[in-house]
Amino acid sequence: MSDRPSVFSFFAGSGFLDLGFENSGFHIVYVNEISPAFMEAYRYARSCLNVPLAEYGYHYGEEADVAKLTEYSQSLRLQQLVKDCRKSTNIIGFIGGPPCPDFSIGGKNRGYVGDNGKLSAFYVELICQQQPEFFLFENVKGLLKTKKHRLFYESLKNKLKQFGYVLTERLINSVEYGVPQDRDRIIMIGFHSKLIIDMGIPISKFTFPWNKYSVFTKEKVFAYPWIKCEPFRENSISPCPNNIPKELTVEYWFEKNNVVHHPNAKHYFQPRAGINKFATIDEGDNSKKSYKRLHRWRYSPTACYGNNEVHLHPYKIRRISVAEALAIQSLPASFVLPESMSLTNMFKTIGNGVPYLASKALAQTILEFLGFS
Repeated sequence: MSDRPSVFSFFAGSGFLDLGFENSGFHIVYVNEISPAFMEAYRYARSCLNVPLAEYGYHYGEEADVAKLTEYSQSLRLQQLVKDCRKSTNIIGFIGGPPCPDFSIGGKNRGYVGDNGKLSAFYVELICQQQPEFFLFENVKGLLKTKKHRLFYESLKNKLKQFGYVLTERLINSVEYGVPQDRDRIIMIGFHSKLIIDMGIPISKFTFPWNKYSVFTKEKVFAYPWIKCEPFRENSISPCPNNIPKELTVEYWFEKNNVVHHPNAKHYFQPRAGINKFATIDEGDNSKKSYKRLHRWRYSPTACYGNNEVHLHPYKIRRISVAEALAIQSLPASFVLPESMSLTNMFKTIGNGVPYLASKALAQTILEFLGFS
């Protein structure tokens, strides 16, 4: 038997969540992502990081359509892979964050009837069909906070319970894990009741140590005296204040990842017009939906670069670069996206991803709960 639990990854994007699991000791054996561009980026980044290939391959395009995977012939194929995997490991997990615009307060808000909203139900259906020992489900807080979405979310949870899963959930914020970003997300984790019982844990006594690898509490983080706004000064230099955690600031991560010399340093949108507008926005002014200017000595707002949302560099007259956006997602400096990828897809896959340090902390917590150290 393998000494590491195996993981089937769905909606993998460019693999931020997977990398956290890989670097914590899980074995990613199957990768599913419908976008060929994101899958190419996933494989390219892994080649740069010298991460082993997924044993059961990389599935994209129609082959990775989660709706079709729930159909009889396709589910049998996936079932065969899961069955084969069980020959070499005792524990299999499914991880994934179904696309979330239909549940996002700032998105389409069509809920479970939207094309993306339906994918959450299909993902839960896959879990119920294939019966992995554990799963992780990630989504936006709108699924929890909006009444009509909450009813749908509760129906998903009820189905999972009917199929034998013991559930735990939390609305996390990325700053809790040392990520320089104010980003709320629902994380639901489920363990099969048979596994819990085999571990000698009474179901009624089940608890999950959510705080095991958190570094901060969000209440404490948001209570620090962060600088709000100050006039924009191109190429200016200013010292970090002494009364804030420097490791949660944008500038700290820009320096840590050496973004100026990163392979994606020159990848940013060049506006055709309106560049003069960039200089009129104060450093740290993120009060508007778009054209938010980051503050160098503060964490970033949620890394969300679609729907015309624009984040500006703290002290440059330009939008942030791909290298800078990757740093804001707390990825290692060695994580690189391919030059062949379009800027739109680069920023989309970054905005969709689970921040690396958050994914790693969650993975470590799950691994230790399962009895691996």
